[in-house]
Amino acid sequence: MKKIIAIFLLFVALHSNAQTITFNGCPNLFSASNTFTFTNTGVDGTGRNIYVTTPVTGDQPCPAGACEFKIFWSQTNSRWEFIADSGNGDFVNPDLIYSNTAASTPNPPSLSLGTWVENSAVTSNECGGNLTGANATLTGAVQNVLSKDDFELEKAITFYPNPTNAILNVKSTIAINQISIWNLQGQNVLLTKENSELDLSNLQSGVYIVKFITEKGIKVANLIKS
Repeated sequence: MKKIIAIFLLFVALHSNAQTITFNGCPNLFSASNTFTFTNTGVDGTGRNIYVTTPVTGDQPCPAGACEFKIFWSQTNSRWEFIADSGNGDFVNPDLIYSNTAASTPNPPSLSLGTWVENSAVTSNECGGNLTGANATLTGAVQNVLSKDDFELEKAITFYPNPTNAILNVKSTIAINQISIWNLQGQNVLLTKENSELDLSNLQSGVYIVKFITEKGIKVANLIKS
């Protein structure tokens, strides 16, 4: 009987962990003593899960008092986003704190998959840079590796050179329906159905997000224009 109960409790614990994400980091902004728990609140149109905290208090990048945090896949920007609401939990005008372009499914990436990039325009570099295992913890329902489908899609499309100063060459073993390029402000700077050679000479130097829409899914990656 004790063994059965132990197995049941283990199942409950694993099931509970699969539905929550625990975060601690950016102590200058969020306070070193605060650990935040995100709960799965649903699934979006891409099949990815959405995670939201319960109201928390403290010196967050929102008005004093209760505010909430959310981790979700932004279909507009083709990336996972960690945002803070404006203070009432409606996420109408949120602040972007971190973003990660690793297109994991269905859960957001861990600290070892892709890179959680600090949005210093909002945080004023108070978080000390991108999230790593040295300055934060992000555990629970996160992915350390891409799923089989994500991994196959990742391998199917390659592009070079990166960085590039003009021409970007694209090779793919699957059909690409559309390619779009976005700047870090979330603005679409290129949209094309051309999928073998892209002329980026008109883009300003900097970091961009390139999004490939295919019959097998969506791949997103970082691109540097030199």
